[in-house]
Amino acid sequence: MSLVKSLHSDAEFKQLLSGADPKKLIVVDFTATWCGPCQMIAPVVAQLSTKYRHVDFAKLDVDEVQETAAACGVTAMPTFQFYKANRKIAELKGANQGGLEQLVKQYQGPVEASEGGALGAPAGHSDLTSYVQLAQLECLNQSPQHTVRGAFVEDASYLESDSDEQLIVVVPFNQNVRVHSMRVTGPKDKVPRTFKTYVNRTNLGFDEADSGGVAETEVLTLPEKDYVPAGEGDLVTALVGLRYVRYQNVQSVILFIKDNMGDEETTQVNRIVFYGTPVETTKMSDLRKMDHGEGSAAGPAAAKKP
Repeated sequence: MSLVKSLHSDAEFKQLLSGADPKKLIVVDFTATWCGPCQMIAPVVAQLSTKYRHVDFAKLDVDEVQETAAACGVTAMPTFQFYKANRKIAELKGANQGGLEQLVKQYQGPVEASEGGALGAPAGHSDLTSYVQLAQLECLNQSPQHTVRGAFVEDASYLESDSDEQLIVVVPFNQNVRVHSMRVTGPKDKVPRTFKTYVNRTNLGFDEADSGGVAETEVLTLPEKDYVPAGEGDLVTALVGLRYVRYQNVQSVILFIKDNMGDEETTQVNRIVFYGTPVETTKMSDLRKMDHGEGSAAGPAAAKKP
C-alpha cells in the first residue's frame, strides 16, 4: 500500500509545503512516465512512505507540472527534494535507494506521539494494519455479536470470546512483512494474559494449541504491570515485544489466546495492532546500476520519449 500523494498542479505543490507542520519532513519525487530509473525506484518510495509514516511523501510528473519542475530547478529524473517549514533543505538526483533512505533518516526529525512513544509504534517501525486482509480474518470461539473484525478497525466494535476465555485468531497479510511487536487493548480484567503465536500456518485447532502438538513460534505471558491505562474508561493497553528474528518473512500470524488477566469467563480484545515493516519486493539487481545516483536527463529531447 502506497501513501505517496500525487501532485497535479503548482497550487497543490505550494499547498503541500505551506500547509504542513514546520517540523514535518516532506519528500517530493520529481518523476516522469518515460523515465526508466523513476519507474524502478517508485516501489521503494512507496515502501518508505509506509515505513516512515510521520514523513509526507509526494510525487510530481515533470511533464504534467512543468512550471513547478522548472521553478525547482529540476534537470534530471528522478530528483528528490526534501522540505521543512516551506524551505528546501536537501536534494538527491538519481535512483539511489540507499542515499534516499539515508536522507529520510537524517532529516525525519522527532516521531510524534501518534507514531511512537508509550502508545504508538516503536521507533523505525509502523502500524501494519493496512496490510491485514480484513476480509480474510478468521477466529475460533468468537461471539456472534463481537467478531474478530472489531479488533482491527477504528470504531467502537471489539472481539469477545463465546463459550469460554480462549480464542484463536488468524491474521493474513496482503504481502510479506517483518513483525517487530504487537499492541493489545481491552478491559483490564478481560484482556489476554497468555498467548501462543504461530507464523505462516493456515489453520490451528484448540486441541493442538493446548496440547502443544504443534510447535509454536513463541509463548508470551503478560504480567499485569505491562498493561497501562489506554485513556478510555477501564481500557488498558500493552506493547508486546516479539522475538523479531522469528518474524522476518511473515505471510500470516495465528494467535492462540489461552486466558485473560482477571480469569473472567470471556476474553475481550478491543484492538490488536502489529508493528513492523513490509518486506521489500523490489529486486535489488534491478537497482544495482542506478544505486550510484544515475538518472535520466531532462530537456526537450528527453521529454519527447514515448
